[in-house]
Amino acid sequence: MIAAIVLLPFVYKELRVEKKDIGKLFMMGFVGVGTNIIFFFFGLKYAPSINASIIGSAGPIFLILSSMFFLKERPRHKLIVGALVGLLGVLFIMLKPLISEEPNLNLLGNLFFFLALFGGLLHTIIGRELIKKYGPKALSFWCFFLATLAFLPFFVFERISTPVINTTLPAITGVLFGALLCSLIAYFFFFWALKYMQAAETSIFVYIDPIVTVMIAFPLLGEKPDLFYFIGAIFVFLGIYIAEGRLHYHPIHLLRRG
Repeated sequence: MIAAIVLLPFVYKELRVEKKDIGKLFMMGFVGVGTNIIFFFFGLKYAPSINASIIGSAGPIFLILSSMFFLKERPRHKLIVGALVGLLGVLFIMLKPLISEEPNLNLLGNLFFFLALFGGLLHTIIGRELIKKYGPKALSFWCFFLATLAFLPFFVFERISTPVINTTLPAITGVLFGALLCSLIAYFFFFWALKYMQAAETSIFVYIDPIVTVMIAFPLLGEKPDLFYFIGAIFVFLGIYIAEGRLHYHPIHLLRRG
């Protein structure tokens, strides 16, 4: 809601939506974004945050299939093969609790992360269609506003069960960071990219999430990647290389210039 309020003065003249697009907009914001974020936070309750990024990397394979059927896109053969290879790495991480001594709750958290990516998939597919009519700012606003409606029941429940909220400075900082950077700026640039790229192409970028997540989660949360994580990550980044045939879409292409 904070992100929607901040964005409103800059976008209120662009918020008119055709009647035939209202249902699609609702599915994108309320169902797509709402499902993605709700299941994501449920997953964080039971599993390490570093698992979220690697499991979310399974999105491209489902997005490729969906874009073929719903958007009539024709992804390159290498893109499909690369996504499948990356998916093997994701499954290796996701099913780790079944072959290790980790608590079963880790598997539950991983399943929540897996459900979350389908919300992101729905959001991307519909957003790709609507971005042709409405700009990145308008779609970002509607995503924030409609997702807020999806969160209301959970907010009311938590307020009843936990009436006193500890509003410390770190908590306030975290909320503002999530609202302004993780929501406002991130969604705007996502829709901006979606306007100029195929949906299947944009999904490949999620493969860089695991590296960024580990860089943040290790010093802040003490979460250390293990052998399962590294093996899975190898498959994921191999999938990147197969899909693109090069790495220039990602920051690691700079290693080639050294």
